[in-house]
Amino acid sequence: MKEVVVNFNPFLKPWLAPQPNNVAGKGVIEKPGQTENMIWQTRKAEPTQYENDFGDALEQVFEAGAIELNEVVAGLNRNGFRTPEGAQWSEERLAAELRLLAE
Repeated sequence: MKEVVVNFNPFLKPWLAPQPNNVAGKGVIEKPGQTENMIWQTRKAEPTQYENDFGDALEQVFEAGAIELNEVVAGLNRNGFRTPEGAQWSEERLAAELRLLAE
């Protein structure tokens, strides 16, 4: 059988808010040693080329010293990296994109 390599976890369960439980192994966290630890266990799907490029652009902006949201927006626009629609970034649009990618 040919092994298929994936860069995301197809078995990722939806996130649930933590619920305290005083009994070890009885909560929503898998029992240690009984669950396969996948390399890409927190991804729902493999990143798109746009997501990879967005990450690279953010790294450049942060390396240039941006800290505040308005500085990140200015850096992305200065470097010519545009929204998925091809527009310049605004603080509201960047916050919306970050929320979307965090899902």
